[in-house]
Amino acid sequence: MTIAQHLLETYHQWAGFETIFLKAIATGQGHSYFGGPPDEPARAQVPVHPPTLAAPMSSIISVANLSKTYGSGFKALKNVNLDIRRGEIFALLGPNGAGKTTLISIICGIANPSEGKVLVGGEDIQISYRKARSLIGLVPQELHTDAFESVWATVSFSRGLFGKPKNPALVEKILKDLSLWDKKDNKIITLSGGMKRRVMIAKALSHEPQILFLDEPTAGVDVELRKGMWEVVRALQQSGVTIILTTHYIEEAEEMADRIGVINKGEIVLVEDKTTLMQKLGRKRLTLHLQGKLGALPESLSKYKLELCDSGATLVYDYDTKGERTGITSLLSDLRTAGIRFNDLDTTQSSLEDIFVDLVRTS
Repeated sequence: MTIAQHLLETYHQWAGFETIFLKAIATGQGHSYFGGPPDEPARAQVPVHPPTLAAPMSSIISVANLSKTYGSGFKALKNVNLDIRRGEIFALLGPNGAGKTTLISIICGIANPSEGKVLVGGEDIQISYRKARSLIGLVPQELHTDAFESVWATVSFSRGLFGKPKNPALVEKILKDLSLWDKKDNKIITLSGGMKRRVMIAKALSHEPQILFLDEPTAGVDVELRKGMWEVVRALQQSGVTIILTTHYIEEAEEMADRIGVINKGEIVLVEDKTTLMQKLGRKRLTLHLQGKLGALPESLSKYKLELCDSGATLVYDYDTKGERTGITSLLSDLRTAGIRFNDLDTTQSSLEDIFVDLVRTS
C-alpha cells in the first residue's frame, strides 16, 4: 500500500468516526461514547449497570448487600442492608471506626461501593447520580467552607451548584431559622465553630433536599445552640424532610430519633423503632437505700446478683420487666429474713446509652 493510499484509508476511517461522533452529540449519547458525566438516556440505550430496581414504597433510601473494601484490604462495610423510611428521623449509632461515615459517603455519592446497590428516591446512585444526589443535603463532620466568603454568598453559591435558580427569600428563611441572619454579611473565618457548623447546615438545605444527612451535627456546639438546632430539625421533619443523623450524644438520639440503627465493625447490628428497642432491651434498676452500711452481702442473696454501692449504703438490683417474674417480691422477703432494712427505694429505666454499650460489647 502506498503512502497516499494509506492516508486516504486513514481519512475515511476518521470520517466514519466523525459521523459517529456527530450523531452521538446530536442524540445526546456523547458521554456514553467518551466516558464523560452520566447521561441517563444514553445509559438506557447502552446499559452499563443492571436495571434499576424500585425501592419499597415506604423507603426513601434502600441499601442492599453493600460492601466497601479499600485498597489496603480493610473492609469498612460488610454486606449492609438498610431501608430508611420517608419522613423519619433515623439515628445511626456506632463507635469510632464502625463504618458510619463510609456508609453515608457511599449513599451521598462521595465514595464508590465495592459491591451492592443503593437507591435514593428510587434512583440508583451509580446510574442516576445527578438525580439521586439532588435529593440529598449533607452536613459532614469536617467543616469545609470558603473562609473568606460571606455567609450569604456561600449559601447562595451552594444552591447554584445544583442548578437551582436564585431564591433570596428561601436563603433568608434558612439563615433566620438557623439564627444566622445577623451574620449573613460576616466572613466565614470570623465565625465560631458552632456558627460554622450552622453554615454547613444552611448550605446543605439551600437546594431544598428531601433527605438531610447530619454527620455529628452538634460537635463543638454549645447547649443553647444545640437545642435551637434540634428545633430546626424537628421543623424540617414536619415539612417532610427525612433526617439521618450520626451522633456521639446518645441522649440526643434517644430524644429525637424515630428509629435507631447500630453499626459496628462495618456490619449493621440492629435496626429498630426506638420505643420497641427500649422495651425489648431496656432493663429496670431497683435501688435500695439501706438503713445501715453493709460490709458484704449474705450468701443467701447471691442468686440475685446484687451490687453494693456507695460504700455499702446502697443496694442495686437489675431486673427484666419482660420476664415472667421480676424477682422483686422474693428479694424483699429475703432481705427481711436476712435482717437488712432500707429507708427508701427507687426504680430507673436503662437508657439508650446503656443499651448501645451492651450491643457493641456483644457484637
